[in-house]
Amino acid sequence: MDTLTRPTLLYAVLEKRQWLRFEVFQRQLGNAGSRAAGHYGNPRLATVSVTKLTFKRWLAGEQEPRGDAATVLEFWLGHTVKELLGPAPMRKVVLARVPHDASLAAVHSFDVRFDSSHLSVNGPMPGAGGVWHLDGLRILDGTSVAVQMYEAEPQGDTVIIGPEDQEHLRYFTQARRRALIIAALGARGADDLYVIDAAHARRHLLMPVDSLPIPAAYRLDKLVYALLWAALNVDDSLLADDQALHIEQRALEVHLTQSRSAAARAAYPDLTDVGAAWIGSHVCASYLRRHLDPTDTAPWLWSRVQYGGQAAGWLLFTERHQVLQLMQERSAEAGDAPGCVFCIPESAVKSSEPYERLLLLLTMALMESYGLTARLYPAQVNTAEFVLAPQRRAVVADWLSPDAVWHVNSTTSKSEINSLAHALDQARSHSITSASTPHERLHQAANYLECDWGWLVERCQELSAYGISGLLQLRSHLIQPSGIERALSFLGESPSTR
Repeated sequence: MDTLTRPTLLYAVLEKRQWLRFEVFQRQLGNAGSRAAGHYGNPRLATVSVTKLTFKRWLAGEQEPRGDAATVLEFWLGHTVKELLGPAPMRKVVLARVPHDASLAAVHSFDVRFDSSHLSVNGPMPGAGGVWHLDGLRILDGTSVAVQMYEAEPQGDTVIIGPEDQEHLRYFTQARRRALIIAALGARGADDLYVIDAAHARRHLLMPVDSLPIPAAYRLDKLVYALLWAALNVDDSLLADDQALHIEQRALEVHLTQSRSAAARAAYPDLTDVGAAWIGSHVCASYLRRHLDPTDTAPWLWSRVQYGGQAAGWLLFTERHQVLQLMQERSAEAGDAPGCVFCIPESAVKSSEPYERLLLLLTMALMESYGLTARLYPAQVNTAEFVLAPQRRAVVADWLSPDAVWHVNSTTSKSEINSLAHALDQARSHSITSASTPHERLHQAANYLECDWGWLVERCQELSAYGISGLLQLRSHLIQPSGIERALSFLGESPSTR
């Protein structure tokens, strides 16, 4: 090849992977053809071959692969024929190793298990990694994150990405974008996947090391997926709304001083659904702090939460934790404990995914950790979210209405208080979480939500031991991971049935 001209991308890719020798290329092409035949259901692809002369013309960009040969090359190398025969980029390109077939199969199997996951580890540009799309389902907006997969090997309570991938690891993590690293064990005969935040990996790689350890606790199962799905969706939506939320937040004071207030969703057309939920949560939390008197002891919360996307707000929004702290403080010297009622009908359980239901259970655990008694009422009740201080005050503070961003109101009317108290008594008397201890109540809730209690307790113990800072690097100042960590720790203290 003329050294004065830029090589083709095909030449650069094969050179990097040491496949430029014709005999080596021919063998790799045959293997790729067999895989493509299985993928497309076309047995002809398994017989694709090339002469040495044609191979040289491909490398030089003088002859274009066509038909089955083009199909196999594009499947194999992840680029169109046009890209492969075009000039290689002038910038330094560091190529990742090709994932093992079993690792790619594990990725496909993962997407089949999780309906909101679309994970592609083969990027459109060499060395650029892939992308992971996470659908938002109901109230979340959906997002995407850059990913790169590497082969790893198990070592004690970690999996190790070895020295052969360090050059690309440093290349991939040098950008300060949000990105995830996935470790696969396909080459080792296992189908487990593990995940770590690229920012955490970047800090580790600043040290003189030749490998990257990932805790085995970060195994990409339904619990870890639930945390990533919720946190990435919420974080990215709030970052997208950052400037708009800053402007809107400064204009809220007039609403907070009113005795009652409401805002339609149409009043905030430019906000994401998560951004609108945060505004509503902020208004409701501020309103509660102003209107829940210190003498309003042992309050009970009636929650609208039925699905995982709604539970994500309780786990992540800073204001939600302030509400729980407020309720805990109002009951510090009271004889009765505060509590929370969740109305989750069986239809909601059946229509949600297992990872969503784990978020519901984590939310209940979070509330129990603040001393609130969590009651689960298995019925559909479309009542606004409110806090009731028995015999004294009712505060409507609804931030999860499908029609309004918020609805707040405070009353001391005995008739209204009695009506809400009756609803609470009905829910508590028919609750399926009637046990006397928090962990027993959570166990009962897990059974109703069809969560494997013994497995969940063990996984919470594992994640609590390592923490989730390496798994989740939140960027918005409006959310915090402490709620997730607190819920995991509280659940991990539960007696396991295994």
